[in-house]
Amino acid sequence: MQGVRRYGGALADGGVRLELTPTTNSPLAIDVAESAEMRIQRLISENPVIIFSRSSCCMCHVMKRLLSAVGVHPTVIELEEDEIGALPTNENDVVGESGGAGLAPAVFIGGTRVGGFESLVALHLSGHLVPKLVEVGALRDLVL
Repeated sequence: MQGVRRYGGALADGGVRLELTPTTNSPLAIDVAESAEMRIQRLISENPVIIFSRSSCCMCHVMKRLLSAVGVHPTVIELEEDEIGALPTNENDVVGESGGAGLAPAVFIGGTRVGGFESLVALHLSGHLVPKLVEVGALRDLVL
């Protein structure tokens, strides 16, 4: 089990140094007995907006920027290649989008898979992204 704790003070560049320490009560702790499917489902249910990505995925970066521009900072999880197949799919997934159904990047809003990059942009351009984010509580105090 790993947890994050602040180590020392501020660094010369203004950042802080974080150190991983063993812990059993961290919300970031991973139960090694938990399967990839169970862990992914848990993360989807615990986070109003979550993106599952491959490392160094440029589309994930664009998805984060789009969501940030409307005021949401999603949880982003980088999956290992063998974990990507554990992502749940739905009938609205566009085959071929971001490598095909079930592949990363994939964004979930309010526990529902929106899809990949193209689906997120389409939701935004249609004017449905912000209302959906408000509906799931990811954006507050907005008058639509």
